[in-house]
Amino acid sequence: MDRNLALNLVRVTEAASIGAAKYMGRGDKNAADQAGVDGMRKMFQTMSIEGVVVIGEGEMDEAPMLYIGEVVGAGGQGASKVDIAVDPVDGTTSVAKGLPNAIAVVAMAPRGCLLNAPDMYMDKIAVGPKVAGKVHIDAPIHENLRITAESLNKSITDLTVTMLDRPRHEDIIRQCREAGARIKLFRDGDVAAAMATCFDHTGVDIMLGIGGAPEGVIAAAALKCLGGEFQGKLVPYTDEERQRCIKMGASIEKVYSMEDLVKGNEVYFAATGISDGELLKGVVYTGNNTAKTHSVVMRAETGTIRFVEAIHRLNKKPKYAY
Repeated sequence: MDRNLALNLVRVTEAASIGAAKYMGRGDKNAADQAGVDGMRKMFQTMSIEGVVVIGEGEMDEAPMLYIGEVVGAGGQGASKVDIAVDPVDGTTSVAKGLPNAIAVVAMAPRGCLLNAPDMYMDKIAVGPKVAGKVHIDAPIHENLRITAESLNKSITDLTVTMLDRPRHEDIIRQCREAGARIKLFRDGDVAAAMATCFDHTGVDIMLGIGGAPEGVIAAAALKCLGGEFQGKLVPYTDEERQRCIKMGASIEKVYSMEDLVKGNEVYFAATGISDGELLKGVVYTGNNTAKTHSVVMRAETGTIRFVEAIHRLNKKPKYAY
């Protein structure tokens, strides 16, 4: 794939974030999500790609969301044929309530390289580069915490574990506390939480717990670019979800590695902050129809990580108008 596509990809997440951020704290997560989708779709159509959405917001009959199977991009002769994984607003509740850590994210890889994950839950573990290859999702929690602490040259009492603030995590929380680790809960958006394990300044060392499987694929793409590690196991809660796994050829016994979720190193990832978070600043509207955004864009092949701060003069960008 053309390496310039990476920088074009960040324009997609910028557009989604600028649209969604207008609904910050207004109590309407559906409107925020729709604005993010609209921004993404418009900017995708400017890219020289023939992209197929493999991780999206539902099936075709649920449009106008970016649905699974939708073709995006300008296409044409020489256009790269790619898989697309999107979450226009990772943290819709956070946007609606004016809470932190909402981001817009996109991952892209050559056709056939991103897993079309069933829309269900996934048990996850994510760690940064210093711990990659040393933990395993099936290992006891206290063992993974011990190994993580040793790899980071700190005691378990200095270790910070992050996970979604959900009742289903009560046992994991108990085990982490018994081991002596610090716990940092978050309400929404586990892609950003997984990425946080790869940056020292966030103070997050390991992410555990159950979240969405589609978001797991996106997180795996990000961590492949960052040199971290992500593992996941599908968790169907109903017979319908089990049948969906069978239909899609997925396994509830398998431990999905990053390579299972995202094949190869020709992977691009971009994210733009919607609300302020540990990794990215949120959108700021500065008056005179101007907005500031803060993004990260990465390539797995080179390991390049770029943080992009941009000032947008929205009256000169008709595709950013909602």
